[in-house]
Amino acid sequence: MSVNFGSKRIVTGAGYGFRDWLAQRVTGTLMALFTVVLLAQVIFTTGPIGYEEWAGIFASQWMKVLTFCVILSLLYHVWVGMRDIWMDYVKPLAVRLALHVFTLVWLIGCAGWSVQALWRL
Repeated sequence: MSVNFGSKRIVTGAGYGFRDWLAQRVTGTLMALFTVVLLAQVIFTTGPIGYEEWAGIFASQWMKVLTFCVILSLLYHVWVGMRDIWMDYVKPLAVRLALHVFTLVWLIGCAGWSVQALWRL
């Protein structure tokens, strides 16, 4: 005879747990490091900072690539957070799917806009 103590654990959701937790930490750390690099460049710029100085900071190819990587990290960070919010708090499946699609379209649009903004400088 088998005796079960306690209730059975009902597992729901997509099971993204640790991977998403780690992705949030890695992307957050990358964004924080980028902020430090950008602040250092601003602090060590002499004189008032106008358009020419800002364009100069982002003119080099390595800074454009780094900025784009941080933007992609930000977009992924937002996607994981918003997806979790929609999955946790929006119960009607059709509404949740519509919000997922809207979020993805919005984030892809933001990625396209950031490419145009970065490489237009």
